[in-house]
Formats: sequence, structure tokens, C-alpha cells
Amino acid sequence: MTSLHRLPKLVVETREIDPVEDLLAFADPRSPLAWLRRGEGIVGIGSVGGYEAGGAHPVPGLDPSEQPSPADSWRAICADAEIDDPVGLHGTGLVAFGTLVFDHRSAASSRLIVPQAVIGRRDGRSWITRIRSTVADLVEPVVEPVPYGPYWSATLGPGALDPEGYQAAVRAGLDAIAAGEVGKVVLARDLVGTVPAGSDLRRLVRALSTGYLDTWTFAVDGLIGASPETLVTVSGGEVTARVLAGTFPRGADADDDAAASFRLSHSGKNLDEHQYAVQSVLDALAPHVSSVRADDEPFALELPNLWHLATDVAGEIADHASALDLVAALHPTAAVAGTPTDAAIEVIRRIEPFDRRRYAGPVGWVDASGDGEWAIALRCAQIGAEPARGFAEFSDTIPVVAHAGAGIVAGSDPETELLETRVKFRPIVDALA
Repeated sequence: MTSLHRLPKLVVETREIDPVEDLLAFADPRSPLAWLRRGEGIVGIGSVGGYEAGGAHPVPGLDPSEQPSPADSWRAICADAEIDDPVGLHGTGLVAFGTLVFDHRSAASSRLIVPQAVIGRRDGRSWITRIRSTVADLVEPVVEPVPYGPYWSATLGPGALDPEGYQAAVRAGLDAIAAGEVGKVVLARDLVGTVPAGSDLRRLVRALSTGYLDTWTFAVDGLIGASPETLVTVSGGEVTARVLAGTFPRGADADDDAAASFRLSHSGKNLDEHQYAVQSVLDALAPHVSSVRADDEPFALELPNLWHLATDVAGEIADHASALDLVAALHPTAAVAGTPTDAAIEVIRRIEPFDRRRYAGPVGWVDASGDGEWAIALRCAQIGAEPARGFAEFSDTIPVVAHAGAGIVAGSDPETELLETRVKFRPIVDALA
């Protein structure tokens, strides 16, 4: 990995292969690189380099405000690439997996990882992409399924913000709203613990991908999760996004569940929170699209453990913006920060006693044409000290930290918001257990 924004020339070759049933079996057990949904997606093997900036990895000689953006760096990486891709599906050719920080002041770094090989599956067709550098002398990775290791369990407990501390944080957020600083602020809390060294982390990815089929399951640089929220998808000049804000737990039985969905859809507090999030996405996309369409009313999205208010947004790109350009324009949305955005970020910095790092930041992939799929890193955990490579060499455990948050608006109740974070923790906590 290099913190410079340009790589030596890359040579890329994609070929169709016999159908692959289990993409994840090809991933590195210690540091999987994956983007999956309903059994389709891409898995990366090895790395020829990429982009890394921010935190402890600034580009030498440049002021922080002049650091190259991921979008510009990716264009530079792709500029001289030699790509042979007769398959031509979404996700073939030159691709990079990415995980970006929530806050540019984070001590963590944003990364784009270009793998040496990619195994993909879409619409029943499978392919392999091999990527090599004309300069770097790397050992070609073995591309074959690896048997899954034994099951394992993590230990987890309260982090810097325990339940009592979180309710105090919510009250501080309500004070900021009452003072007119923000209309909405999203506040998170953390859980910390350990994973046994040598664990096959694909077990965690697999548990999430099979338990939460309609989410984006991701594993990039030790950040592993299953996000229900599409930040942006770009394909052939079309842009789509799914905005989620407003949450209710699922009911204990069919009648209770139907009542929960109804209450969510008619909750003034949740509808207000949702509208903030939708408007922030529409405002961010406006300069880049010739037209944009959004649902008139949010719908109740059913997940295994909760209901979300959801709105789908779609548009036609007017300025040749890439997925990474739109990620930069959209992030952070009101769904994960608040509104107004800059003021909400300042409130979060003041109230939360930790660095979110990549939690609630963008995670996904991008190809050489600028198309890609990006989600918001929710329902996730960072496994190992960032960056993830080499984290288990000298210890019998690997650190893990997970976060969950809730949107605070006027009228929010601290105890209710705490309960919401417990529901949101459930996917990653159950999978780690």
C-alpha cells in the first residue's frame, strides 16, 4: 500500500469461469476482502497496492487540505491501466475495495485496496480478474477455495460510553438542539473486546451474509459488517441511493410486528428524522444530476431484527461524476451525522468520547469507469488495530470495537434511544458470539 496517489501501470485481465457457488471460500481467512449480497458480489485476493491517506498516512510534503482525494487518486491509478475485459459485467475489470473514515480529522486512514485477483458472481455468471503491476514483483496468489476454520467467539463489553454515559450524551445532544446548534445529531456508543488470534474471520462475514440477506455484507481492511443503507450505486450513468432513518424494533408476534410497523410509519419524531436524511441526500446529489426521483413517502423496510423508514432515490448523472465523487458529495449524510452537517459533526466531536474511525463512513468498491457500489459502514466491527494487516502476529487475541448510534431530534427520549442502539448492535454482536 502506498500513500501516493499514483501507481505503476497495472495490467488487468478478466475472464468468465464456471459458476462459483461460494465466493467467500476464496477469501483470505485472516483478512477477508469481500462485498456480498444474496450470494453475489466480489471477493478480492492479495493486493498490488492502492491509495491510503489521512490519519497517520498523509502524502509527504502536502498540507492536509491539499491531500489528494480518493476520487482523484483512483482516476490517476486507472489512467494508464491496460484492461482486457470481454465479460463487461458490473464489477469486472479493474476494481478497488474501499473503506473511508467518518470524520476527516480521524486518526484512522482511508484506503482503496487493489487486489491481485478478484472472483465475482452476478446474474448467475462468474468471472476471475487478475491484476498485476508492471513494476512490483509480487508472488501471484493461489486462487482456490480454502476450507473454513473452526467456529470461534468474541468477548465484548462496554467501551468508552456505557449505557448510563450514552443517555447522558443524548441529553447533551438535546441541549445542543434546544440551543439551536443543530436540528438533528446522530450519537453513537461503543463496545470493545477481543477475538481469538488466528480466527477465520470469514465465519463472521458468512454469519452476517446468511442472516441478513438484503444488506450489503462487507469485509475491507478488517472492517466487517452488514449494512442496510446504500450510500450510492453508480452504473452506466445512473445513480441510486437508499436512505434509512427512523427505527422501531420488530414485534414479538405477527400482530405486534404489524403494529410496530404502523407506529413507525406514523411517528412524528421518526418522520422528522427521516426527512432530514432524505433532504441531505437530495441536496448533495443536485449539482451532479440532470434529474432526480425520490419516493413521495417513506416505506417501512423489514429487516430480521427491526423496521426502518426508507426512501429510494434515483437520478441521471449529468457531469460524469464517479461513484467516489458522489461518495464525497454525499458523506456524511444526516442519517449518520445530523443537520446542519458541519454543526452536527462539531457536536459529535464534543460529545462522543472516542474516534469513530471508519464506523458510519463509506465502504464499497469502484471500477475503472467510475461505477461502483457504496454503503454506509453500519452494523459493523473493526477487527484488529487499523490497518488490519499483521495484527495477530504477537498476541493470542485480536482487538475488536463495534459502534451503534441513534438520531437525536427534539423530543427524543434518552432511554428509548439507548434501546434503539441495543437493537442495532444485535446483528454484529450475535455474529461475533
